[in-house]
Amino acid sequence: MTPIDYFVLVTYFAIMIGIGLWAMRGVKNQEDYFMGGRGFGKLLQTFAAFGAGTGAHEPVTVGRTGWTSGLSGVWSALMWLFVTPVYWITAVWYRRMRHMTLGDWFVERYESRALGAAYTLFAIVFYMFYLSTMFSAIAKFAVPLLGVETGWFGYDLKYTLIPVIALVVIGYGVLGGLAAAYVTDLIQGVFIILLSVMLIPYGLWALAAKFGGAGEDSLMDGFRIMHARVSDDYFNLFAGPSSGEFPIQYILSLSVLAMVGIVVQPHFIATGGGSAKTEDEARIGLVTGNFLKRLCTVGWALTALIALALLADSPEIAGDPDKVWGVAAREILGPLNMGLVGLMLACLLAAMMSSADCYMIVTSALVVRNVYAPYINPNADEKKYVLVGRLTGLIIIIGASVVALRFSDVFGQFKMAMELPILFAAPFWVGMYWRRATRTAVWATMAFSILFFFVLPPIVPNLMPSLAQQESLAATTEVVRTTIRRKATESDVARHEAFIAAKKSIEESGGDITVLGSEPANASVGQPITVVSQTGGKSIFWTDSGSLNLDFLVYDAIGIDLSGASKATLETLRLPSRVLLPFAILVLVSLVTRRGTDQTLHRYFAKMNTPVLADPIADRERLEAAYAGEQSIRKVFPNSDLEFTWPTIKDVIGFTACCGICAIIIGLLVWLASIGATTV
Repeated sequence: MTPIDYFVLVTYFAIMIGIGLWAMRGVKNQEDYFMGGRGFGKLLQTFAAFGAGTGAHEPVTVGRTGWTSGLSGVWSALMWLFVTPVYWITAVWYRRMRHMTLGDWFVERYESRALGAAYTLFAIVFYMFYLSTMFSAIAKFAVPLLGVETGWFGYDLKYTLIPVIALVVIGYGVLGGLAAAYVTDLIQGVFIILLSVMLIPYGLWALAAKFGGAGEDSLMDGFRIMHARVSDDYFNLFAGPSSGEFPIQYILSLSVLAMVGIVVQPHFIATGGGSAKTEDEARIGLVTGNFLKRLCTVGWALTALIALALLADSPEIAGDPDKVWGVAAREILGPLNMGLVGLMLACLLAAMMSSADCYMIVTSALVVRNVYAPYINPNADEKKYVLVGRLTGLIIIIGASVVALRFSDVFGQFKMAMELPILFAAPFWVGMYWRRATRTAVWATMAFSILFFFVLPPIVPNLMPSLAQQESLAATTEVVRTTIRRKATESDVARHEAFIAAKKSIEESGGDITVLGSEPANASVGQPITVVSQTGGKSIFWTDSGSLNLDFLVYDAIGIDLSGASKATLETLRLPSRVLLPFAILVLVSLVTRRGTDQTLHRYFAKMNTPVLADPIADRERLEAAYAGEQSIRKVFPNSDLEFTWPTIKDVIGFTACCGICAIIIGLLVWLASIGATTV
């Protein structure tokens, strides 16, 4: 990086901290700090949802999967696409709750302060692990951009970069609260969009300049050269060179799991609509912000394909595909010497920091509202509550930084964070629509989920070491080899050369060459090659970390043979246990335990069926009328405990339009990837 690149970074950090100091002046009470006074319009709600939902790990994850799987690798991030229409409905829920935290919702719905405290503990663990993945990813991705492997005092770069990033997030988020977070999210959202599109034109021009002939220097020439250098099978959306790493059933199962769990991620009470002026702002902000992210994902996928054509000869990427984004930025933007490398790093930081600030403030609100106020100091004034919120935010960011510095398995940290919402998903969904759901059933469901999904899988093998020797548990999935015969492209030749160079480098340093995977086919351009991909051969009942897959033991016990299943099929079969079992337990236990008080249930469902007014005074008056029974509710099942209501015209039109936009985004991705392809 050049001095101008560092100037760009320092300027960016200074602006973020300055916004925090500016927003600090307007913080008078909890609602100002944690919800920004519930005065955010469509623009800020849009970029809040966009920023909080876009992490620094996602562009590089798409870069990696795009490098290994071609266009189909986009599903590593685009799997959330089919969940987006549901946001048109859920955004109304968060605004009608009229709470500051989702912990408050569990306290009200199930009449239990302890559930609010339990949800707070979940949020702390969830965000420490989730944010740690972003800290770890940023540190790793920055290595190619900065051009160094170590930071201050000769330590690994992450020991320098992670504390610096944490200090900046603390600087503006802790001081200014949600208002500062939302304003910075607006600015950082622009940076994320730049991140998503910046490398595309410069990358196409670089392709034309490096591999084009005389007069071939346009963007269209770049597209044509990309297709000439990369095999056609890398441009298939559903079955790339990895023979369907993301098949349809896997994508759909991931979408269902995402939909079930996303609604209880703690930040959704704010970015999901709770901080908006009205329900319309909540809906438009949440849906638009997330569709904006989906469009950025299209840009990430196209960038990965460009990098595949331009940098196939890079031993650095061959040794670690996580570095695709950093190497591409350095090689494409660095020679321009315009500060664009610094801008790219600022964009990556923006993708992380726009999530971190929101998560930090939401967790602070949970600690204040559901632990400090009810259990420690219920009589504190607003100034004290805000102070505790700021100190808690400080602890969350420090905790995430420690986890990031302690663990280096980014995927493991991310997987742990993504599985945690299982604990509260069923109680939330069922509690929204069924009066009979009880507090006791919620505790039983949580206890089962903790034991079955998190405690027993790693503990049972330690308590019963003999299980590892049982022949019945040694089964592996069937090995399936897929063979494709085609002509070698320039990219194939370059990737083989890069593989050999990376292998030599790793061997000289004494590293493990198995991280490189299988050696690419060796042939000259135009010669026939055989591309072989192999799946299967993996343990069915044991994870790589030595935990026992209890899910599959159940399938085996009822006579289902999994030996012929693919990796994607096995992951799909995890759906019933993680989704259906908690729901089944919650319903069954609710039927045999004492229900909540009628008055509490009446007030809760009356509130959730009362549209929000922008004027707080008028809204309270409408609520009081609803509590008194002065409203008509259009229930689908009258005189029952089921609280489904008939959708409004706005519900139907908005949901349908969102489904249409999903189809448009897929069509846009396919069309962009096809530009420059030769037709036969």
